[in-house]
Amino acid sequence: MNSAIYVAGGMAVALGGLAFAFLGQNERADQRRNAIAKAPTSSTARAAVLDRSAKKKQIADSLAGLEKRSKGKRADLQTRIEQAGLTVKKEKFLMIFAAVGVVLAGLVFVKSHSPVLAGLTAITIAVGAPPFLLARMKQRRIKKFIDALPVALDIIVRGVRAGLPLGDTLRIIATEAPEPAKSEFRKVVESQQLGISVPEACLKMAQRVPATETNFFAIVIEIQSKAGGNLSEAVGNLSKTVRERKKMKGKISAMSMEALASAAIIGLVPFIVTGALYVISPKYMGLLFYTVHGRYILMFALGWMSIGAMMMKKMIAFDF
Repeated sequence: MNSAIYVAGGMAVALGGLAFAFLGQNERADQRRNAIAKAPTSSTARAAVLDRSAKKKQIADSLAGLEKRSKGKRADLQTRIEQAGLTVKKEKFLMIFAAVGVVLAGLVFVKSHSPVLAGLTAITIAVGAPPFLLARMKQRRIKKFIDALPVALDIIVRGVRAGLPLGDTLRIIATEAPEPAKSEFRKVVESQQLGISVPEACLKMAQRVPATETNFFAIVIEIQSKAGGNLSEAVGNLSKTVRERKKMKGKISAMSMEALASAAIIGLVPFIVTGALYVISPKYMGLLFYTVHGRYILMFALGWMSIGAMMMKKMIAFDF
């Protein structure tokens, strides 16, 4: 009986040892391999990992700072005028639209003898037209700048690889790049000549051209000036990113063309129907144009159509 107990205990111990040898050792070996794979093998590798993490944190902080500055306060009128590419002062800009509003309001009053319509015309031209015009000009200018930015970045990459300093490559862009990149980089060069550092001048350029690509360029220049590294490689990667974003925008625009065409047709249908009815029965539709109540109804309808057009534009405008 005792021998049987001893034999069973010995077999249990043997089986436990075998299980530990084949299972436990493999598990411990896997743990050791994972630890070796995750941990840097030398002080140089550990320093490289720390340097990459520090750069990532610095880039994230710079992006957060730029986003906070751009969203923290609304740009004033003079800044929006500069973003649109105009060189006039805000006082002269407002005086021009005020004069145009007064002239058009006078013409409306002469034709309609309605002070209400004349006042609405003056308010629309003097108050509503400047922000709309500045927004359109700013959008077109940013698009042209982004189209010219990859070429400017390639000039920086080639110049830095050839041994030229960054300031000389910026001067080349300021003389040979197409507008508006030419004027913007000229301002960077002029700021540098006045004693402002290149990273700070690039940050000001990002404020004048508020686009994601310009913010990336300013951050790359700022990070390279503080942490060092391969500037040509960083700017080259940025050039590839800008080109990929441009391709993506083109694909999105192609995909949204159907919705844009549908919105255009829906917006044109009321005008087509109104014109057809005016040709068929001018006396019937004349009440809408030649009576005071008809003009009020026409303005009310145009207002609601404008709201609907803006809503449709908002629905089909994709941003990323």
